[in-house]
Amino acid sequence: MRTDDVLAATATGLWHWDNGAGTVTLDAEAARLLELPPAAGVLRESAVRSRFHPVDWNEIYGVVSLALAEGTLAEARLRIVDPQGRVLRTVRSRAKLLPPQEPGGMDYSLVGTLQEVAEPQPGTAGAHTTITGDWRRSREAFLLDAGRALAEARSTEEVLRVAASLSMPGFSPDGLAVFGIAGDRLSITGHHGHKAGDEAPFNEIRLDADYPAAEVIRTGRAIYLPSPEEYRRRYPTTWPLAGPFARQSWAFLPLTVAGRTTGAWLAAFRHPVSFSAEERSVLTTVARMLAQALARAGIAETERELSLGLQRSMMPSLGPAVPGMTVAARYVPTGGGLQVGGDWYDMIPLPNGRIALVIGDVQGHDVRAAGLMGQLRIALRAYAAEGHRPDAVLSRASRFLIGLTDAYEDGEETGPRFATCLYAEADPETGVLDIARAGHPDPVVVTADGTAMIRQTEGGLPLGVEADTDYPTSRLTLGPGETIMLCTDGLIETGGHDMATGWIRLRPILEQQTDDLEKLADALVQAVHGPTAHYTTGPLADRREDDIAVLLLRRDGGAPQGLVGRRTTLTIAQAEPEQISVARQQLRELLRDWADPEQVDAAVLMTSEMATNVLVHTDGDALLVAKATGEHGERRLRVEVADGSDELPHRRRPGEMASSGRGLVLMEMLADAWGVDPRGAGKSIWFELYESNAEAPGDEAAGTGTSGTGIPGAGTPGTPGTPEAPEAPERGDRGD
Repeated sequence: MRTDDVLAATATGLWHWDNGAGTVTLDAEAARLLELPPAAGVLRESAVRSRFHPVDWNEIYGVVSLALAEGTLAEARLRIVDPQGRVLRTVRSRAKLLPPQEPGGMDYSLVGTLQEVAEPQPGTAGAHTTITGDWRRSREAFLLDAGRALAEARSTEEVLRVAASLSMPGFSPDGLAVFGIAGDRLSITGHHGHKAGDEAPFNEIRLDADYPAAEVIRTGRAIYLPSPEEYRRRYPTTWPLAGPFARQSWAFLPLTVAGRTTGAWLAAFRHPVSFSAEERSVLTTVARMLAQALARAGIAETERELSLGLQRSMMPSLGPAVPGMTVAARYVPTGGGLQVGGDWYDMIPLPNGRIALVIGDVQGHDVRAAGLMGQLRIALRAYAAEGHRPDAVLSRASRFLIGLTDAYEDGEETGPRFATCLYAEADPETGVLDIARAGHPDPVVVTADGTAMIRQTEGGLPLGVEADTDYPTSRLTLGPGETIMLCTDGLIETGGHDMATGWIRLRPILEQQTDDLEKLADALVQAVHGPTAHYTTGPLADRREDDIAVLLLRRDGGAPQGLVGRRTTLTIAQAEPEQISVARQQLRELLRDWADPEQVDAAVLMTSEMATNVLVHTDGDALLVAKATGEHGERRLRVEVADGSDELPHRRRPGEMASSGRGLVLMEMLADAWGVDPRGAGKSIWFELYESNAEAPGDEAAGTGTSGTGIPGAGTPGTPGTPEAPEAPERGDRGD
């Protein structure tokens, strides 16, 4: 009997589907089963496709992909329909997949059989239920939910937890394990349905061992073991490891991403599973989603580890305690990404026994900004360790950054990067800080009584803008109990604020007078991002627009009993008369809660007169020192302006149209006390104001008499019988 006769007798036809050519070759029996003219021939793919139910035809591609991945037969049950869409019969296709002739090609062929099968009657068993619409719908719903859950997992632990909770339609496994690769051995990444410690023997299996997971990783093809007998027959060496778990069926599937097998997934069942084509399709799809989820989680964890490593290198521990000083710092990156940017801070021990405080901000929030920041930070530490002064450290750092950004230049870059920086050299014994600033926000000083003031300092261009840039140095002294805050602009301007409004937001936080710098640092960050932020609702709520770095330094100790107060100092150079405006602003901040606003205006006017006189009538600089001491409402303000000239001021009688000569007249009219004190090669002219306007306690405070100056009339205004001072020579006149 001929083979064709045998196939016809068993209602079995032959077909050959050439995907590349788009043709299907049928014998006579196959054509009959497809409700086509019963004659052998070659048809277009579209003609054959019209005979299959649309849902079943779409599933063919999934079955073919599964067979191609596993190297197995492509099996499917397909419904044959008439031109009106009525189901006429169901056929089973079993075909061998012929891979593409060219490596990496997409043109494959199927050679196999078509055989008619009987559909089960309602309420009867037999004929696998996976061909029903209900199973298809439940499978699609399961895969949709599984894909969504795995896509939302952000760590390997979450992925494994989701995988353990998956309930597959009709054949849920009760034991799961994910195998990874550790050198030349398997490693258990995670498992479910086993006791702790059960994974130990499997961690010792070599990749070349006769074990299903190892073979899956070597070949990239799935292995299905429907019975213990099949497992024992195929893998007798490692069966003793699997036997004690009393499972009945096992599926080992490759975890493949971008064509590379990175591990294996085990699904073990306590009930027998035949692993039909539909079941294998579900398992294969889950394995692919699991592999992608694990790959994403691994990348995310690697990025987090990189980010944490960068942060650890960027934010070193502040080191051993500094005698006489307390330091605290915080860094908050922008949301998302690598959680690292261009902001940094540092504390550097110096060869002279002092410490350097550094804070800076490299332009940008990307990986390159973080890389530049790390290199710039190392360069600053090196220059500081060589013993250079603050201005020299910043000058060298600027040249270093220019050379560094030039080296980075290529077609994809938009231009050189710059960085702002503030470098402060602090003496723990005296509280003196020498500050050099490169385009960075000014520091803020919090006095012992809790008054926060911006201390304007001289500065230069940001680092990396010009190679030859000078960075003038400013000096300020922290008194006992005073704190200085250095921060990047992210702390001030985040949340839609500018420098002015951002400072208003932070000032109450700094004036809380907390003795714990760590709590103060946390409060500053929370003022921007926490529940106390200005924007608590809406699109700006908890929005991280910029990195934040903040560094706090407090000089330990406190002011002597009864003299707790606030102070400010400022040097006004001959070449910088604009510093007089800075002096007026600092004095207003010092007296911002003074009881009498008119006294504040008077103090600002007299201070401006004294500083201007130094610049006009001497060749040296002026040193301004202002102190406010005592209890609120009973405070005393003392302002001194010192210079290096030994010529004493004289009071004049300016005419109505005179443009000068009223300085001492104003002192007599507005000050509660004033005077001039010789100081070595120079002198200091001073005045005092009393908040309660009561008589000062003691002659020294009141400034009665000549106050040691030899100037008649220098004292309390309105003193009876005070003779007027004679006219002074023009050059020595200091009366305006």
